[in-house]
Amino acid sequence: MSITREGRTCSFCGVPGGPGTDVPLIGGLGAQICVGCLDEFHALVHDEERAAAARRTMPWETMSDAEVLATLPLILASAEQNLHFAHEWVDLLRERKVSWAEIGRALGVSRQAAWERFARKSGDNGATA
Repeated sequence: MSITREGRTCSFCGVPGGPGTDVPLIGGLGAQICVGCLDEFHALVHDEERAAAARRTMPWETMSDAEVLATLPLILASAEQNLHFAHEWVDLLRERKVSWAEIGRALGVSRQAAWERFARKSGDNGATA
């Protein structure tokens, strides 16, 4: 199984990127960040005045209703991308012969609950622990 950045989007700005695009993505554990956002955040954390201003307000506090509405689909796309990552990680664990019981313990749920959430989409054909 190969987990790739192909078809991913930046978890911060929503821009599609990865292999085959002009937008390199960097990241792990579900979150991906494009080089543009990385540069912007790097500049922000190295400018104490900008960093302090960013800590005082949340981005949505200065957004219009139209901007918040336009951002909502990006938030959902990021959430769906993270759910897809979770399925890929479960697939990886199952390929490594990790049991549903171990996966359930890692998630704080029963073996059955882990199987019900992930088996149908993992290509496992309903294999049991």
